[in-house]
Amino acid sequence: MKPTPQPTRTSGRTAEKASAQADRSATRRGLWSMAFTELWERYSFYGLQGILSFYLLYELADGGLALDPAIASGVVGAYGGAVYLSQILGAWLGDRLVSPQRMVLYGAWVITCGHLVLAFAPGITGLGIGLVCIVLGTGALKTNITSIVGFVLDQHADERYRDAGFSYFYMAINIGAVVGPLTTGLAQNELGFHYGFGLAAIGMGAALAQYAASMKHLPERARTVNNPLPARRRPLAAGAALLFTVAVGSAVGTGVLRPENLSTVVTVAALVAAAAYFLTMTTSPSVSRDERRRILGYLPLFLASGVYFGFLFQKFTAISILITERIDLQIGGWTFPVAWITTASPLAAVLITPLVARLWNRLGERQPGPVTKVAIGLTQIGCAYLFLLIVSEATGDAEIPLFLILLFMMMAGSSEVFIGPIGLSLATRIGPGKFRSQMVGLNFLTLALGSSLAGLLGQLFTAIDNASYFTITAVCGIGIGLTLFAVRRPQGRMLESGLRR
Repeated sequence: MKPTPQPTRTSGRTAEKASAQADRSATRRGLWSMAFTELWERYSFYGLQGILSFYLLYELADGGLALDPAIASGVVGAYGGAVYLSQILGAWLGDRLVSPQRMVLYGAWVITCGHLVLAFAPGITGLGIGLVCIVLGTGALKTNITSIVGFVLDQHADERYRDAGFSYFYMAINIGAVVGPLTTGLAQNELGFHYGFGLAAIGMGAALAQYAASMKHLPERARTVNNPLPARRRPLAAGAALLFTVAVGSAVGTGVLRPENLSTVVTVAALVAAAAYFLTMTTSPSVSRDERRRILGYLPLFLASGVYFGFLFQKFTAISILITERIDLQIGGWTFPVAWITTASPLAAVLITPLVARLWNRLGERQPGPVTKVAIGLTQIGCAYLFLLIVSEATGDAEIPLFLILLFMMMAGSSEVFIGPIGLSLATRIGPGKFRSQMVGLNFLTLALGSSLAGLLGQLFTAIDNASYFTITAVCGIGIGLTLFAVRRPQGRMLESGLRR
């Protein structure tokens, strides 16, 4: 009888190499599947966002709803804020009740239905149902697909691949954010608004198909509820959800909640949610003294970032109103797609990001701190509104040339590189060990606060003259920026409490 051959060291190394290769292959496949899913989802989201304001503002003869500008601003601001607020609920559901894999699938279906309603159901009713579906679906999808990307990258043995993987994922987001409004804006310009909405629906259908095809390849963690809610507490959660639904329905039915005050309600909700985050973290016994100092040091930056995004997101409210009233879109015999104007803002941010990132790398430890960077961003956007004030006054009652509003959009949009990435990086660095994910959630609330604030600012724009409005915006942006710059050292010391430099 022949002896059983023993495995050699070489065969063991070969097996390990084959296993590592299989892990890398699974990681790449999962990452690109999620990246393309997110690309199409962002294509549909920003494709809608690019033409939504003008759909509300344009006259009936031009295919719009002819809403009062103040009401249109309130609706757009509340919609944007609600999208970000709903992600808090989506993250909780994906952690306690439904697996992230299922949450993304359900969210994709609901978003697709919302876009289809907007494409085929005209009028206020179709608008309301469509936007509510997109808010709920995006809340279910966004945070959970990001979690799944993390699970996919956990399969890769090399930790350095994680940052590169997330870079590819966010590159897909940026591509969708730019290409979406370019194509839906062209469709709206040549064929009508509902064709633009239909194109966004096709994009979301592509995201749904891509995700459904890749579900079987996702890691087991994506199919698992991480922190299941105990069975005895589920009736309480269901009761709270039912009570909230009844309260909102009653508020709408009785006229307490109206299009005019939607932005106010969402702004208050964002501030209440932020206050709950801050109170929970600062009063927790598991948070150390240094961690508490860092949280309190972040509070001014949170408020400043919320104001900044309020100024930036005015491209969907006040600036959209300005475009419909005072911008000449005619180039010869062709009408420039109105959505392309707002697209100049994210495009500028995408183009300048690699240059600024390279600058930070070259400066190394000599680069400015996070407080200074946020101060730069606020000052820059304040200067952009100062430029718009000068342009508005110089042209008087005449139409503003198209290239000047495009230049303003690029000035304002490129300032985001000093706010958005810095806030996310700071939140992941200074957050308490027990509340790291909550700190990231708090940072995302600046987007909810900014979106709803943009709605309120758009309503203010309709109530006062252009010169006064742009003066207020420019002074606030520059003033807050300079104030942050003045307190950068003590503020920076609070943010660095207990951290190694």
